[in-house]
Amino acid sequence: MIDTRTAPYAALILRVTLGALFLAHAGLKIFVFTPAGTAQFFGSLGLPGFLAYVVILAEVVGGVALIAGFYARWAALALIPILLGAIFTVHGPAGFFFSNPNGGWEFLAFWIVALLAQALLGEGAYALKAGSEKASPALSVRSA
Repeated sequence: MIDTRTAPYAALILRVTLGALFLAHAGLKIFVFTPAGTAQFFGSLGLPGFLAYVVILAEVVGGVALIAGFYARWAALALIPILLGAIFTVHGPAGFFFSNPNGGWEFLAFWIVALLAQALLGEGAYALKAGSEKASPALSVRSA
């Protein structure tokens, strides 16, 4: 049984943590690798370079949306393809374990599962805009 008194706060903690991870991931691309360097890396993978800018934008906007609780269900689902892309283009060939050279895909797989859990839970407490009040009334802003 889900404790409806604390579940909205659990969703909040998950939402803010996932958002912070995406902002950190985008920050790595912006401040360490630079957007131009990230675009060059995407090109080395056979992807169009402009896709790097789209990914950076999606990670920033998605991260902020998750932290703020602005359509967090949809933001969580929209960010999954980015992680799948990272698995299929970079981390998948390195094997499962993230400690492998070039990093494996275990962390990304767990991150995807956490995003799916967020989408199922809903926005939780202190959300700016619930994506679907009808979908999970027990976890709506009003219950927090």
